[in-house]
Amino acid sequence: MAEVNESRIYIGNLPFNIGFQELKEFFSKFGEITESTVIADKDTRRSKGFGFVTFKDSAAAEKAIAEMNGKDFNERTINVKLAVPPKEREERFEKPGKPRRKESRSANLWSK
Repeated sequence: MAEVNESRIYIGNLPFNIGFQELKEFFSKFGEITESTVIADKDTRRSKGFGFVTFKDSAAAEKAIAEMNGKDFNERTINVKLAVPPKEREERFEKPGKPRRKESRSANLWSK
């Protein structure tokens, strides 16, 4: 099982015009950022409306979650929480008798 990175956060419901640089600038007030990513559709390259930010330390991530979850970002209410590795997420949400689609149509096109 993959280990949870306590300094990596998930940001959902992002405006579709936000790139990784804007995301990094917006969250930099909470601490030093080592990586920011906005997930885009593999075919259209259009943002899927969510991304990830990795801070240098977990205290900055905790502060960002506490202060930004449920807040407005460019007129959208964003969801901010600790990022969960894909394997753990699959195990948590898998329903018996219903196989999950393994093929991903996401591309990480807007990453530092």
